[in-house]
Amino acid sequence: MSRVTFAQHPFLLGFEQLDRLVERTQKSGNDGYPPYNIEQRGETAYRITLAVAGFAEEDLSITVEDSQLVIRGRQATEDEERVFLHRGIAARQFQRSFVLADGVEVAGADMAHGLLHIDLVRAEPETVIRKVPIGARA
Repeated sequence: MSRVTFAQHPFLLGFEQLDRLVERTQKSGNDGYPPYNIEQRGETAYRITLAVAGFAEEDLSITVEDSQLVIRGRQATEDEERVFLHRGIAARQFQRSFVLADGVEVAGADMAHGLLHIDLVRAEPETVIRKVPIGARA
């Protein structure tokens, strides 16, 4: 039995890329670290907040790669003189990705109290109405 995707619906023309994005997102089984929030801060503004306790700003990198926001964290090497009797604070590298829609841009990022805030804005698309004459080809 073949799998039917939403992009195969006859009314959705040219959405193959969106279908591939959904499939890629489903396969990217993130383990839940670090935890994050996504909030809408206005009609066209969003904020992603990641809990990155223990990471310094220089341990984090934020990039936009082919319409994907990628946040990576890597802590410096451990001080070998420290002896832990209990270690409950996660200190591992991570990569967290978010797919950005067309027109969504990263406005900035800041870090406070162990939380990394990434602000996103969506440009308002301009409404374009174009008359198509019958019998003319472009």
